[in-house]
Amino acid sequence: MAALKGRKVIEFAGLAPAPFAGLVLADWGADVIRVDRPETRHIDTLCRHKRSIIVDVKHPDGLQVSRQLIAQADVLIDPFRAGVMERLGLGPDVFHGKDGLNKKLVYARLAGFAHSDQAGHDINYLSLSGVLSMLPGDTTKPAFPLNLVADFGGGGLLCALGILLALIERHSSGLGQVVSTNMVSGTRYLSTWPLLAAMQWPYRVQSPVQPFAGSPTPESKAPTTRMRHLLDGGAPFYNIYTCADGRWVSVGCLEPEFYKVFLDKFVSALPDGFLASGGLEISVESQHDTELWPCTKELFEKAFKLYDRDYWEKVFEAGTDACVFPVLNAVEAAQLASAGEVAPSPHPQLLRTPARSLPAYQQEEGLLQPGQHTVEVLADFGISEEKIKELTTKGALGRPPQQSASGLRPKL
Repeated sequence: MAALKGRKVIEFAGLAPAPFAGLVLADWGADVIRVDRPETRHIDTLCRHKRSIIVDVKHPDGLQVSRQLIAQADVLIDPFRAGVMERLGLGPDVFHGKDGLNKKLVYARLAGFAHSDQAGHDINYLSLSGVLSMLPGDTTKPAFPLNLVADFGGGGLLCALGILLALIERHSSGLGQVVSTNMVSGTRYLSTWPLLAAMQWPYRVQSPVQPFAGSPTPESKAPTTRMRHLLDGGAPFYNIYTCADGRWVSVGCLEPEFYKVFLDKFVSALPDGFLASGGLEISVESQHDTELWPCTKELFEKAFKLYDRDYWEKVFEAGTDACVFPVLNAVEAAQLASAGEVAPSPHPQLLRTPARSLPAYQQEEGLLQPGQHTVEVLADFGISEEKIKELTTKGALGRPPQQSASGLRPKL
């Protein structure tokens, strides 16, 4: 039995972070019901194990049935800007107030910014968190890692964590609470380790061999000292190199003992006289001589381009401690997955109460048609067949799209 079996979650349809929070709960057994808008033309791909209903919450009867569902739920996931749920008549006070409908409800709110309802996306949250300024890229600007850090890490995953913490606390208090997650703050929390260097002594150590050097003063208009430090692309022994075939390898031999193994194998794999022609003596003793880093990195770049990635994989074969591995593309990485795995498996693994099995994801399986479970869910929540017909007639349940999932545009 999955760990969250029996928990009921109402997830109002949104974009990436909120659906991912719901996906985490659904993978571990929660009954996640996504509330879609009438006439929606989107489809959410982060939807496995979920059910979908269409309810027009702006319709008086639709609002009433929404309240009835939430009154029986353990968790509500609100993906909207600040104030939207209150204007709809579904704010926290409706459920937690003096005459609240469900004081045990964990009311999870997921927003972009802590104190603003401005529009934004992952790249903007990452910018304001202070993290983007530290990331590698090229010499002129940092690069952003898709929308993984703010949307899914600082947003969806930390929202799911907050929900779980509130559910645990409810066992002792008997009460739910509001869980507020914003992606700027979530990204900062996720990045506590590097950000400590800019925030407090003794972490503000002005040394390139530290993972991140202290940031400029608040009054300074200079950018951070990016790509000069241990983990931000400055160190030649913690970097990515292009091979002769255009593919890449990652080098991560931070510790001297690993760097020694790397150098031994690396040097032996190069043509005779190659290092001598570069006029640079490389040794374990000079690993942290930052004045040599640019020249060493340049030499490594030229060396790795001599041969294709397959060659370097054989040089640094599995089982060695050189900390050199191929940079796999998504298709290559998928081939290393467990037999029959069709999507990234839920993680971590729980031995006694494992996550649900993945769906087949064949053709339209694994996709969720908006409203396809409306009647089923309402019946599960105790609404009679006659009442469902009445709600349908009045237009409170909208009109589900009359096209296949393949005709709907996916949410990103």
